Amino acid sequence: MNGDLAAYLAPHYTMFRVSERLLLTGHSHQAWPDVALDGQIEAFQDAALGVDGKWARAMDKAEEVRAGFRRVLGDPGADLALGASTHELVLRFLSALPLAARPRLVTTDGEFHTLRRQLGRLAEEGLELVRVPAEPVGSLPERLAAAVDDRTAAVLVSAVLYESAAIVPDLAVLAGTCDRRGAELLVDVYHALGAVPFSAAAIPTAWIVGGGYKYLQLGEGNCFLRVPPHAARRRPVITGWFAEFAGLDAAAGPDRVAYPAGAQAFAGATYDPTSHYRAARVFGFFAEHGLTPGLLRSVSLRQLARLRARFDAMDTGGLISRDTGTPPERLGAFLALRSPHAARLREGLAARGVLADSRGTTLRLGPAPYLSDAQLDAAMDALEAELSAVRASGAVGAGPRQA
Repeated sequence: MNGDLAAYLAPHYTMFRVSERLLLTGHSHQAWPDVALDGQIEAFQDAALGVDGKWARAMDKAEEVRAGFRRVLGDPGADLALGASTHELVLRFLSALPLAARPRLVTTDGEFHTLRRQLGRLAEEGLELVRVPAEPVGSLPERLAAAVDDRTAAVLVSAVLYESAAIVPDLAVLAGTCDRRGAELLVDVYHALGAVPFSAAAIPTAWIVGGGYKYLQLGEGNCFLRVPPHAARRRPVITGWFAEFAGLDAAAGPDRVAYPAGAQAFAGATYDPTSHYRAARVFGFFAEHGLTPGLLRSVSLRQLARLRARFDAMDTGGLISRDTGTPPERLGAFLALRSPHAARLREGLAARGVLADSRGTTLRLGPAPYLSDAQLDAAMDALEAELSAVRASGAVGAGPRQA
């Protein structure tokens, strides 16, 4: 079905015009299927009919979203808190840690801005922050584990690094080290879900954070925090009043804030439920059309192989290169190309009708299952033309030829 999948899917994405546009933004913002709009209209209709009574329906949609995340996490029993962003969920996680007694946090220098910025700011206020070099990724779990001591409250690491697409191995081994040292492990799976099969059940003691803005096509406002069983009685300092909806702690006194057990303790406050209506429809669409993590991974690997083959055949003039040493199965769902001219190339591609993105010196090209082989080829033709234009402009030196 791989070769025909784009032709099968594209008619379901007419609002985003995926058959007419070269959207190599699959690692960042995938197109939404048309049913997403039905969900947004349904949210408005329920609000109009029920007014404040809409919340019962909204809670049902939230449960559908949790069920969808459990499927892609491979963890049917996952206890999930929902949030509009991973940032707010990470804040609640951090606020539940015993930072006074264990003021050390361990992370990598390859984390997305959510962790990079917030942890950096906390370090300015006196928390001890250890940033372990993300490369080489093969030894990263071992090096993270070596940085954990009895003062470490948590290790925070991604399952797939957002800049290089490298898959971090041996997270279960890292979790074992954290368990033995009394530290928590938080894994950011944003760049894995819907692109790289991931089993949260395989690391039951880890906290898992992620969302569906990227490969799952859910749009904004759909993030989660998997709370492990051993953390059932944690009391986050940053807490919303939705945490009082169920399971209040009967032992709490009048001068003590009460919490339910489990993920509900990490709930927020009043939110816009439209995102959950949209996500519920999209999760339903994925289920109806058999878009399982396994199928999406096979499609992604095939598309990336095509992009790599086209890139390797180009005369790059030494302006851009890719990692040729990491096996494809150890990389996520986008092609990371290194160039000091990444931003300029991104702008040039956009002018040629190809939407991609850049992060520092990395140009990221992300295919998606609704893109045809012809569209991928057209995008690489545009990249080759843009490289030729950059060389011809004389604005930059060609430099030595790179692999």
